[in-house]
This record gives sequence, C-alpha cells and structure tokens, in this order.
Amino acid sequence: MRIGPYELTNNLILAPMAGVTDAPFRQLCRQWGAGLAVSEMVSSNSLLWGSDKTQRRATFADADDTPRSVQIVGADPALMAQAAQMNVENGAQIIDINMGCPAKKICNVMAGSALLQNELLVGKILEAVVKAVDVPVTLKIRTGWDAVSRNGVVVAKIAEKSGVQALAVHGRTRACGYRGDAEYDTIADIKAAVEIPVIANGDITSPEKAKFVLDYTGVDAVMIGRAAQGRPWIFRDIGAYLKTGEIPSQPTAAEIKMIVLKHLQKMYEFYGEYTGVRMARKHLSWFSKGQTGASEFRHQVNRLDSSEQQIKLTRNFFDCLDRVA
Repeated sequence: MRIGPYELTNNLILAPMAGVTDAPFRQLCRQWGAGLAVSEMVSSNSLLWGSDKTQRRATFADADDTPRSVQIVGADPALMAQAAQMNVENGAQIIDINMGCPAKKICNVMAGSALLQNELLVGKILEAVVKAVDVPVTLKIRTGWDAVSRNGVVVAKIAEKSGVQALAVHGRTRACGYRGDAEYDTIADIKAAVEIPVIANGDITSPEKAKFVLDYTGVDAVMIGRAAQGRPWIFRDIGAYLKTGEIPSQPTAAEIKMIVLKHLQKMYEFYGEYTGVRMARKHLSWFSKGQTGASEFRHQVNRLDSSEQQIKLTRNFFDCLDRVA
C-alpha cells in the first residue's frame, strides 16, 4: 500500500489511540509487523504545543521506521494548518487528521467525530491542512454521526477532492461509541466511491477477521487498535495468515516475559521513572490478561511505585507461568 511517496511494508496499520500509541508502543508494534503506526492525537491548540505531554505524543523513537505519522485534532482550519506545519518541522512525514474520536471532551469542542455534522467545515479543515504542508495528509473518520446520518461516503468524497491521500474508517457512528458490533457495509460503500486508499478499522481482533474485512469491503488495508494492546504480535499473525493461511505459534510465557521486560525498559527511558512506572501499569494489565493469577498480579503491580519493584514482580509472574507450562 502506498501513501504519497511512501510504500508501506504491508497493509497492516496500528490505529492511533490516546494514552496508548506513544513512541515505545509504536516501535514495539512496528517490530512485530505493523506497516505503519500512527501517533496519539495532538491538539491543534497552540497553547498546548509547549507542554511536555504534547511534545511526547509527537516524539518518535530513534528506531522508528519511516514513514512517521502524527495525528492532529481540532476544529479551526487555521490552527490545524499551523499544527500540521509544526509537526512536519519536527519530523512528521505524514499528517493524519482525527475526525473519528467519539470522546465527549473532543466532541464538545466540535472536534473529532463531531465534525461529521458539518461537512462544509470538514472541507475547509482538510483543504487548509493539505495546502499548509508538503507531506501526505490522511484522515480518520467514522461512518457518520449517528444511525440516521451515516454520511461517510459524502465525507470521503470531500476528503478525496481536498487532496487527502488515504482514508481510515471506523465501522461505527459517533453515537455508537465503542458499543455493539462494527459494520462494514458503509466502509465497502466508501471504498467503491473513491480512488484513494481506504483503511478499515473496528473489531478486527484476529487474522481470520482481518481477512474477512479485506475480502468483504475491498479496502486496501486494515487498522488494528485495541486488539494490539498486550498482543503486538497480532500484526505478525495477520501478515502470516494473509500470505499462507496459517497462524504462527503464540509466544510462550518466557518469550512474553522478554517482550514485556524490554517494553518496560523503553517506557522508563521515554517517560522517566515516575511517569514510566504509572504508564506501564496498563500495559502489564494487557499483557497478563487471561493468564493464571492475572487478577492478583494486576492488584499488586498497581500498588508499586518503582521500576525495580515492577520489573521484579513482572519477572516472577511470567516465570511462574513458564514453570506451570
């Protein structure tokens, strides 16, 4: 799959997720086979540009493969254009625009998926950003605002006309949030209506589901979000299944331990001791999900305040699993 001048290694993309797709996690998923990993969303509000939190969201790990994609969110065309320029100056090679986030704090300021209610403003924002930068601009949307206003096809055509070079579509409306099942009929309609690459997102949790969505919708790529949390090897599994029809053996407890310990170290280095330990807690919860003793492990690890204690408990937990296996 190609986005502008960039030929991706495959058609498997890590979805941008607030509080999740930081530089260490993007790097981890790229190592396990994601062809592209999009950053957390960065606000277009210039007052936030200097904050440590915002700077971290747009920071790339040294080993990040190209292309480097940063997602921006906002509702003012001029501010969005400035945010895009700033991120390009800081190393972004693709600018992704968020018009899919259903969170109330985003929609209440008429950003994210709330923009789907205002097709005229959608066009103004996209045109402003495309004109402001000389790198590819991509867009993430939902199928519409609610069940009676699925205007994804209309927005997709606006995006294509504005110069957007790829479009990701989550198969739910804003009103759905993350409830119910994603639907792919609207995504198929969007793919049939535009010439630019279309990426399907929503409930793609297994290699079999990825193949089904690709076949059913005819899209160019699939985007994996929550299913990669604690399971970054899902990209390897999907890639193998699409090529051979076979799913590789799942990592052993000993192998997962090494993956987790390396990821913890990356997080401590990226965030520092205090924040790194706290950010790591949710990742440890995801990596331990479904394992014997996971509930007690999470209870204990969430009470620890040092990286040394966190590493020791994590090592012991996975060593016990390995001995049982």
